[in-house]
Amino acid sequence: QVQLVESGGGLVQAGGSLRLSCAASGRFFSINAMGWYRQAPGKQRELVATISSGGITSSADSVKGRFTISRDNAKNTVYLQMNSLKPEDTAVYYCNARGVPTRYSSEYNYWGQGTQVTVSS
Repeated sequence: QVQLVESGGGLVQAGGSLRLSCAASGRFFSINAMGWYRQAPGKQRELVATISSGGITSSADSVKGRFTISRDNAKNTVYLQMNSLKPEDTAVYYCNARGVPTRYSSEYNYWGQGTQVTVSS
């Protein structure tokens, strides 16, 4: 199975930067798309950005030009560089990965435990 461990959250002032990391570990055949989602208090979880195993990226309009997603396939790690942070970016950020446990398995959806990002005004 796939375990996802996130790091890099914290408290930052508006206009500042943070870099989130998420490493996939465990026994699996492959990791396909990876991504970041976030959930603010009282709101639904929303997509922030995704990246395919081939490096194709997609991101929410609200973060375009400020956040950059990248990955290191050799390390099974995905990153989220967040610049020009705004108070409305405050949320718990969750790492997501679509993994295939064995050669003959279907693809499964895996989630990290979440990391808090707080942006003060």
